[in-house]
Amino acid sequence: MDIHVYDTYVKAKDGHTMHFDVITDKQDHDQAIAFAKEWLATVGEEGATVTGEECQFCHTQGAPEPVENEIKEKGYFIQKMEGC
Repeated sequence: MDIHVYDTYVKAKDGHTMHFDVITDKQDHDQAIAFAKEWLATVGEEGATVTGEECQFCHTQGAPEPVENEIKEKGYFIQKMEGC
């Protein structure tokens, strides 16, 4: 499976920056932003600003099995980087 990685930087409620990748099996920018917002709500950061400025397409690559499985199950995978 090819996956599409969206590099995302969001300001948290307390002001620190959260850096994470939204990974999907479809290259759809609007859907990636929706997935970012959905995930942010699960970590108590609902209402964070996520637009094309904060979430940008980065690259396409092959998927490791655990990532592929989560994408098949939820539609996306979040790779937490910094401040998450």
